[in-house]
Amino acid sequence: MGVKRRANELLFMSSAVLLLLVSPNLVQCSSKDGEEEQVQRSQFPDGFFFGTSTSAYQVEGAYLDDGKSLSNWDVFSHIPGNIINNDNGDIADDHYHRYLEDIELLHSLGVTAYRFSISWTRILPRGKFGDVNPRGIMFYNNIIDNLLLRGIEPFVTICHLELPQILEDTYGGWLHPLIRDDFVHFAAICFKEFGDRVKYWATLNEPNHWADFAYLRGVYPPGHCSPPFGNCSAGNSDTEPLIALHNMLISHAIAADLYRKHFQVRQGGFIGIVVLAFMYEPLRDEWMDRDAVSRALAFTVAWALDPLVYGDYPPEMRHCIGLKLPRFSSKEKELLIRGSIDYIGINHYSTLYIKDCIHSTNCFSGGDRPIQGFVESTGERDGIPIGQPTGKARFYVVPRGMEKIIDYIKHRYNNMPMFVTENGYPSPIQENEQVEELLQDLNRVKFHKAYLSALASAVR
Repeated sequence: MGVKRRANELLFMSSAVLLLLVSPNLVQCSSKDGEEEQVQRSQFPDGFFFGTSTSAYQVEGAYLDDGKSLSNWDVFSHIPGNIINNDNGDIADDHYHRYLEDIELLHSLGVTAYRFSISWTRILPRGKFGDVNPRGIMFYNNIIDNLLLRGIEPFVTICHLELPQILEDTYGGWLHPLIRDDFVHFAAICFKEFGDRVKYWATLNEPNHWADFAYLRGVYPPGHCSPPFGNCSAGNSDTEPLIALHNMLISHAIAADLYRKHFQVRQGGFIGIVVLAFMYEPLRDEWMDRDAVSRALAFTVAWALDPLVYGDYPPEMRHCIGLKLPRFSSKEKELLIRGSIDYIGINHYSTLYIKDCIHSTNCFSGGDRPIQGFVESTGERDGIPIGQPTGKARFYVVPRGMEKIIDYIKHRYNNMPMFVTENGYPSPIQENEQVEELLQDLNRVKFHKAYLSALASAVR
């Protein structure tokens, strides 16, 4: 059992992310999908980080150990039917008890960076309603110190899709403005306790994805949605995602302002945010689908990043959604655009086709709704997949998408420094697969070679 756990863990960690720093000076280049690439570290500039990434709930386990309280995921995953096979993170990779072994694994891979998140419920089990948990502080101090001892740079995400359940129960979590004070209180403790050694901070992981999957589709806690996106017991898919992301962005801005005023000069760190960034291509070579690609990128990537760079939501969203899209006050706009990010974190996994649903008929899955930007995505055209399928639906191997999404973000956000904070390959699930078969993970090797090669071309 122990051997199998270690094999699976190593594969999981390498699939979560295998590269970090992207040079701010990028150009659009081409790459050939489907060919196995040869890539070397020498193809990347000095100072380029190669790393792996995890999140607290997915690896730590020990879900009630040493003063930790219940998180939103602890509660959600224990409700029968919410998770496939009723799995949960109670034990996960048992990283809480085996972090020293895991750091040795990282060291053996030769990585120079490790991105991990801090469990809000380990540090503040009751949010602002309770005290700081010293055992939680000690756990993350131990991780940071042991990483640095081995020459591995810690990249820390303050909030990775996880918050104390008490905040959800008390006032509704991200749907209520009170969450802003709670988040900033948590962030301040992280800066104070760990900022002398942590130089790279991300306030939130994938707020755009979180708002989508938690409040539009209802497949993440708190499981809110409405038809046609799902049949949840609560929620409004047309408005709640907008409210939740709005509160996340303002929370980020206040926390970043606090960091800049009280910590950054003394600690010498950088602060940013991480967004999920699929790339999109037109389903048909027609102007309407090309326009739809622009809307799809605006309704996913720019939804989270435009406010942090320009102080407001994308005009494409204002045009489609109108008055339902929240507005920032003048003070909030000042916080958002006053240097609230030093870098952009990009989680890029795949590329999909986009079909226009303004001028087209037969759109499904809510593609004909304003909240979706009147677009529909698919992984196939005329029955042919856009790239090699993987073990996760809608995740295809399309290396050219890496270059294209980097180029899009470069041009939209004035060549701002970027980190590719996640990229990976979901293995197809095979029954009765043996350890030796898991270790001969050739498709994952090919995936990373191809995507790293695409990134190297972009850097050049």
